Amino acid sequence: MKKILVIPALLLLAASAIAQTAPAQTKDPVSSALRDILPGRQKNTIAAVEAMPADKFNYKPTADQMTFGHLVAHMIAANNTFCSKVADVPAPKVEEAKETDAKDKLVSGLKASFDFCADALSKMDDSKLGETVELFGNQASHASAGIRLASSWADHYAEAAMYLRLNGVLPPTAKK
Repeated sequence: MKKILVIPALLLLAASAIAQTAPAQTKDPVSSALRDILPGRQKNTIAAVEAMPADKFNYKPTADQMTFGHLVAHMIAANNTFCSKVADVPAPKVEEAKETDAKDKLVSGLKASFDFCADALSKMDDSKLGETVELFGNQASHASAGIRLASSWADHYAEAAMYLRLNGVLPPTAKK
C-alpha cells in the first residue's frame, strides 16, 4: 500500500518542479524570438565576413556561383529589406552595396544592416504579423517575412562558412 501512495506523490512532485521551471509566457513570441536570434547571427556572420581575406572577395567556387563579395552585398540588401518588412518600418536610405566594393566597405555595410535590424526589431511587436506587405513583388504576411528573415540569416552564414572552408579558413562557429 505504501508503494501505491509513493508513486503518485513522486509524480506530483515532478509535475510541480516542471511547472516551476517552465518559462513564462512571452507577450510577443515571434518578435521576441527574432530579437533573441539576432545577436548570434550578427556576431557569427560579421566574424565570417571579416575572416575572409580581402583578396578572396572575388572568389567563387564555380563559374555559376556568386562571388564572396556578391554574397556580402546580398546579405546587406536582404537584412535591410526583410527587417524593414517584418517590423513595418522604412528601409534605410543607403548606397547599394556592390560585389566589387572593398572589403572594409562591405563589412561596414553589413554591420550597418545588422544594426538597422536590431533597431527595427526593437520596435516590433506581434500585432501586425497577419497583415500583408509587398515582398519581392508578391504579397506576404509580416510573419512570413520574419520566417524568411531568420532563414536567410542561417543560409547566409552557412554560405559564408562554405566559402571560408574552400579557402582554408575555419568559420567562426567551428573554432573552439
